[in-house]
Order: sequence, then C-alpha cells, then structure tokens
Amino acid sequence: MIEYKITTKEDIELLMSSRLEMLREVNNLSENYKYDDEFISNSRKYFLEGDQTTVLALDAGKVIGCASICYIEVMPTFSHPTGKRAHLMNVYTSKEYRRKGIAQKMMDMLMEDAWGRGTTEINLDATEAGRPLYEKCGFSASEECMVLCGPDKEK
Repeated sequence: MIEYKITTKEDIELLMSSRLEMLREVNNLSENYKYDDEFISNSRKYFLEGDQTTVLALDAGKVIGCASICYIEVMPTFSHPTGKRAHLMNVYTSKEYRRKGIAQKMMDMLMEDAWGRGTTEINLDATEAGRPLYEKCGFSASEECMVLCGPDKEK
C-alpha cells in the first residue's frame, strides 16, 4: 500500500535523495553524476528553511514519488488580493509506479495545502509528459508570462 507523507525537517535525507533521483532522470544524467556542492547545499537549505511543502509517496518505506510547492508572496493585486502565489515543481514518480494516480494524489495534497494558505494562483513549468496530468488537475496554458534570465544564463 502506498503511503503519502507531507515532509518535515526530519525527512531531509529522503527529500534530497528523491530530488536528486528526479533530476538525474529528467536531465538524462548518469547514475554516478556528481552534483555541484553549492547546488546540494542550497537545495538542502531550501528544504529546511524555505517556504515550501513537499509530499513523498512511499512503498514499504522506499520513496517512489515526490512533489513540491513553493510559496511566493508578492504585492497584492485586484485579481490576487492576498498576494500569495505558489509554484508547483519536481512532480516525479519512479518509472515502475507511473500511471497509477500517485502523482495526482501528491498534487491534490499540495493544491489543498496551497488553497488552505490563501493562495490565489498556482503555476508550474510543464514537460510534455506532464501536461496531461496537469490539465486533468485543472491547469491550463498561460500566455501571460514572460521570462528574463540573468546575464550569465541562457534561456
């Protein structure tokens, strides 16, 4: 039976291992890829101190899925009077567990958390593989967003 868990600081090792596994797969990295120490440190710090909620899916104690939502507070607007927005990210399920509703359950938990915090908008960056799930959860493509990358980053 699959267990779903909203993580706490005590779950930091599970959080880190699931995120690194997800990044390895989605970026086609080798099993022995060495992550940059600064990246590891900043990721760990964000899980411990950042305004976020992460859900893990476990099967017999083994992490088989993860999903995170990061909270952002901006100046209130008429359409977002609380100024509270959220960004959903790192939705991932291990290959052998896909298409069983696990990612949707994790997303449902995170969306419930976000609405309970007074969030007025949740956005995400979608891969082609993830689009059907996100649309099933009610997300739609937006043409409102524009992006400017820093001077040392390419888009």
